[in-house]
Amino acid sequence: MPAPTKGPRLGGGPAHERLMLNNMAAALFEHKRITTTVTKAKRLRPVAERLITFAKRGDLASRRRVQAAISARTNTNKGIIHELFTEIAPQLAERNGGYTRITKIGNRKGDNAPMAVIELVLEPVSAKQAVVKEAEKATSKAAPEAPAETPAEAEVVEETQAEETPAEAEAAEAPEAEAAEAPAEEKKADDAK
Repeated sequence: MPAPTKGPRLGGGPAHERLMLNNMAAALFEHKRITTTVTKAKRLRPVAERLITFAKRGDLASRRRVQAAISARTNTNKGIIHELFTEIAPQLAERNGGYTRITKIGNRKGDNAPMAVIELVLEPVSAKQAVVKEAEKATSKAAPEAPAETPAEAEVVEETQAEETPAEAEAAEAPEAEAAEAPAEEKKADDAK
């Protein structure tokens, strides 16, 4: 849990605040989204994301650490921890952080407190990043390394180029020159109209 902020806490004391945030994290993992005040949502985000990071590790020590945070005395909390490790963590495996999203929804009717929805971001990583990764894979597959020419092959290529006579070189250049003159003639014809 991050260091407590200065000033009054969300609950009566630090222990009450820790219990309240852990219970809210359990509710978030169970329902995938909860509605609360903006202040509580901002304080819940680092707690929930840290628990998700432990769940992504998936080892026994991480499971025990999450169980210590979310008191696993009841079967429902054990079910929530199981869901966190088996369903939520694999969905967030590609994501490097930012597991939660806070959306402000206006003020509460009774006391005019600013309210927010905090939810898990279970969508895949942005399409732009996925496209970039696919393009990199395709490029690496499409451009296999060309085999290196042996010195003997390089000499044969140079000899064939050297055998070309000046007349053959002019004949090869002639079609290129005619192709360059053709657009110029079409341009003059268009100007004359």
